[in-house]
Amino acid sequence: MNDDKQKQPNEDPNLTNEPDFNPDHEPLDANVLLDKFDKDASKLRKLTGMLAKAVTVIAIGMSLFHLYTAGFGTLLSVRQRSLHLILAFTLGFMLYPAGKRSSKTKASILDFGLAAIAIVVFGYLFVFVEEIARKGGDVSQIDIILGALAILLTLEVTRRVVGPELPIVAILFLSYAKFGPYLPGVLAHRGFSFERIISHMYLTTEGLLGIPTGVSATFVFMFILFGAFLDKTGVGKFFIDLAYGLTGHLKSGPAMTAVVASGFMGSISGSSVANTVTTGAFTIPLMKRVGYKPYFAGAVEAAASTGGQIMPPVMGAAAFIMAEFTGIPYIKIIAAAAIPAVLYYFAVGTMVHLEASKLGLKGLPKDQLPSARKIMLNQGYLLVPLFVIIAFLIMGFTPLLSAFYAIGISVFMAVAVTLIKKDHSFTPALFMSALESGAKGALGVATACACAGMIVGVVTLTGLGLRIAELIVTLAQGMLLPTLFFTMIASIILGMGLPTTAKYIVLATMAVPALIKLEVNLMAAHLFILYFGVVADITPPVALAAYAGAGIAGANSMKTGFQAVKLASAAFLVPYIFAIDPRLILVKEIVGDQVTFMPFYAAIPVILTAMLGIVCLGAAVENFLLVKCKIYERIFLLAAALSLLVPGLYTDAFGLAVLVVVVVLQRPRSKKAKMEAA
Repeated sequence: MNDDKQKQPNEDPNLTNEPDFNPDHEPLDANVLLDKFDKDASKLRKLTGMLAKAVTVIAIGMSLFHLYTAGFGTLLSVRQRSLHLILAFTLGFMLYPAGKRSSKTKASILDFGLAAIAIVVFGYLFVFVEEIARKGGDVSQIDIILGALAILLTLEVTRRVVGPELPIVAILFLSYAKFGPYLPGVLAHRGFSFERIISHMYLTTEGLLGIPTGVSATFVFMFILFGAFLDKTGVGKFFIDLAYGLTGHLKSGPAMTAVVASGFMGSISGSSVANTVTTGAFTIPLMKRVGYKPYFAGAVEAAASTGGQIMPPVMGAAAFIMAEFTGIPYIKIIAAAAIPAVLYYFAVGTMVHLEASKLGLKGLPKDQLPSARKIMLNQGYLLVPLFVIIAFLIMGFTPLLSAFYAIGISVFMAVAVTLIKKDHSFTPALFMSALESGAKGALGVATACACAGMIVGVVTLTGLGLRIAELIVTLAQGMLLPTLFFTMIASIILGMGLPTTAKYIVLATMAVPALIKLEVNLMAAHLFILYFGVVADITPPVALAAYAGAGIAGANSMKTGFQAVKLASAAFLVPYIFAIDPRLILVKEIVGDQVTFMPFYAAIPVILTAMLGIVCLGAAVENFLLVKCKIYERIFLLAAALSLLVPGLYTDAFGLAVLVVVVVLQRPRSKKAKMEAA
């Protein structure tokens, strides 16, 4: 068989011997898969008895506290943040065991002790915030003791909830603050005493209670809670069914369903792994059924799900921290991020389509698919809360208040539909379950933000950010493209071990100044590091989303991870394009918190060249455009993709001309292949 003729679906030997193949189209149990593949969910204790009830009460109380402060005004910043950490740390120590040998069904005396200490050390800040402020930097012995305990507690609870990587990075930064005088060259500084470091981390709003914790205690928690309510009202299944109805008939079939459904889900979910498992439970078995290899099916879902963290309107927790760091309103950040996010999904969709064409696959008959029109008519009301939150943001409401009203409307609509249909689909128990899920879902972000706050504290204390920026620019010899490349590598490496939120915080304080120094647009610089930090979720050797997809598909993890990177490779062009030419993010000028956007039509040329570049790179990587590419055609397509990366009439014309030439060369071979297939 020649290379242009791939096996048809019924000839693929992988279709019937996989452990999760489901011929009846029934989705796998997403909750079971989440427990298995989501690192955070899998570590959770399954508590029983009175302790389980107590933890449920605390989690519900945490959600109610944040709901109340969102709707009726937050507390003094130190009090809001310290109470947030009291609740998060208490739940963290109760729900996450200290190690593999610890009980998975009950908390130990140590866990109770650590939770009690957390209540004391942060309760001290909550109660005595005015007295601490009046002391004006006069630190007592009790302050130092409690501060040291707070740092140790933060490292331990973060290790349990998030993993050891972030605490290790935090310890390295704290060590840098102490031992700076012994370091060489540009990294050296005068050094600080233990008392100075501890007080800076504990008693100021530049450490544990800094901007990251502040964002977690307000915006982030509310949007996670919003996502929990949407999930309980059935919006996840609605998105999957709608995407299936819209795309199942296409050549790429269920694979394109995975891309579209993951984009929908990603708009409200901040977790690549959770998104992979939720949509992958349905899409991965279907992809395998129509002819995709298991590793490819897992990779499609992982690559598509990972893009959810850059898809407005929610974009994960990092977007809210970006708003605080830059001073740019959140609504303007999501407006700037919209086109790059769509291009990411266009890139993954292009790769999926090319693979389907290469394999000679066909979509499913329309009579086997749900009707997208009927789904919208019967369940379209589930989209109302999403439209509401966007509308409130556009009208100028804060993200906090917008999320509060959107949650209220989602609950109201769920209750109204339940009463009208009389189906008991939304009950008081489900309402309480949403509150509990929201609090538990926020623990990873809360602990990561507290720990990352110490990293930011060290950067502000020592001036490390400017030193690193100077080092990057020097290493790149003052050239923009090498600086962008080094920043991309740093983003991916840090993203492998750190949650997106923590990775973004670290790079925003260290790498962004280097990009700003080379006159990269402020918004573009922050989106650049966020974009590549997100891609780390599918980049081996630590590619959690890809490994989750591989687990569902019954495929090799590393092979799935590398395939996911291959699928997302065309998307690697997009951040470079908007870093070089900010028209892609529609930003004309930024002065303080005032962002001047250019009209959409001004971005059309750069959007079109970006899409052409994505197609060229996708074809070069997939080795297929109209038919399988010759070696020289792949080289031409790669050159065209790179030329379309650089804005300019001549480079764009060259890229377009090369693409046309390759199409003309392949056209006769494509016609011949179709005639042979017929």
